[in-house]
Amino acid sequence: MQYQISGIHIDIGDALQTHVTGELNSAISKYAERPTDAQIIFSRSGHEFVCDAIIHLSTGLTAQAKASKVEIYDAFDACAEKVKKQLRRYKRKLKSHHKNRNQLVEFVNIASYTDKIKEGQKDSASGSKAIIIADSTKDFPKFSVKEAAEELEKSNLSFLLFKNVENKGVNILFRRQDGNLGWVQPS
Repeated sequence: MQYQISGIHIDIGDALQTHVTGELNSAISKYAERPTDAQIIFSRSGHEFVCDAIIHLSTGLTAQAKASKVEIYDAFDACAEKVKKQLRRYKRKLKSHHKNRNQLVEFVNIASYTDKIKEGQKDSASGSKAIIIADSTKDFPKFSVKEAAEELEKSNLSFLLFKNVENKGVNILFRRQDGNLGWVQPS
């Protein structure tokens, strides 16, 4: 992991750099697996020291925190606590993901739906033989919209068809080209 510890109009000594590196190593190794870099900037605002921290993880998460105290070490410690809190919440969100769900989510391979072309059946539009899609008796997974969004983020799927637990209807959640999620709900 790369550390960039700097000060704006403040001389950062070796002792402070060692303290910052040690604290961040222990916090990040506890809550995150693959951090990429951390940028810590110290500055002054009136009579207080201000510490800004930006930590990038390989998962795409960016933890940012800012704290100000009269002592420079106290400012960093308060900032580090805020970063730890963000990382702890992120890890808890990933770990306790749908622990109370009764049914398992089952993703079906697309190739398992198709049957061989049956003799004598033609596609009416093109005149070619039609591919018959097999019927399935499996129930849709039941999610809230938030749970479905989290499930779609975890998977590499482009869409998720699910039964909404709030209104009991079938909904579709999909990835848009701009990176956001789209939600189709029948009226």
